[in-house]
Amino acid sequence: MKILFALLYLIQLLPFCAIQQTGRFFGWAAYYLVAPRRRIGRINLEKCFPEWDERKREAVLKAHFMEMGKLLAEYGLYWYGSAGRLKKLVRYRDKHYLDNALAAGEKVILLYPHFTAFELAVYALNQDVPLISMYSHQKNPMLDAQILKGRHRYDNVFLIGRTEGLRAIIKQLKKSDAPFLYLPDQDFGRKDSVFVRFFGIQTATIAGLSRIAALTGAKVIPAIPTRQADGTVELRFYPAWENFPTDSPEADAQRMNDFIEARVREQPEQYYWLHKRFKTRPEGEAEFY
Repeated sequence: MKILFALLYLIQLLPFCAIQQTGRFFGWAAYYLVAPRRRIGRINLEKCFPEWDERKREAVLKAHFMEMGKLLAEYGLYWYGSAGRLKKLVRYRDKHYLDNALAAGEKVILLYPHFTAFELAVYALNQDVPLISMYSHQKNPMLDAQILKGRHRYDNVFLIGRTEGLRAIIKQLKKSDAPFLYLPDQDFGRKDSVFVRFFGIQTATIAGLSRIAALTGAKVIPAIPTRQADGTVELRFYPAWENFPTDSPEADAQRMNDFIEARVREQPEQYYWLHKRFKTRPEGEAEFY
């Protein structure tokens, strides 16, 4: 692990364009070497884009691996690079939606799906905005310690362990002015999930967004990071959702999935396809993976 950290430290000393090329190489190699993840990605894309031919899905999958490689190559930049250099690599779009809500004293949930540029964007954002976020501890203690050190490098984040549950999130959101950075678009199992459509597929979807919003009065403001052609990132904020939450967790979860799906269709190669998003199936339905 120390060798990996040293390698990431050396990579972040390179010009940014060289870091991007290194990441593309990492992704290219992973595409051919990490067969289990390649298989998961193929299944996900086949399920979500049945209208595409196999050649197009494979091209998107290969491009996605390269986007993931950039994410890996940039970790040294997140952990060891200067704050100013990070800030220069991220541009905000329509950040006034967030700024105005915070200035008005509103509680805010930032809906932040798993796009591949999410780390670079949030390391820049956290320099300007305090954040509440959840954290899943890593099995390797050295990696866990390094990730936590990176998360806290600006002393501007409050981390809640995933095992602490909903009560800890609500308590912190109520007593803090910081937005809650919420990444709900993974399969967390059947508990606390509802089945609603995602790309037309009945998908186990955590229903926490509407519950947290209802219990705290927080506004939901989506934020989507997009990698540009030069490797920099645009972090776009969207207007706060009106008439949310409703009295239907299923309808609220469907609204969330519909929004995420629309953004994925805009940049499919940058969405995280290597996770078993459809692992939990409705009773009696065959497994996908």
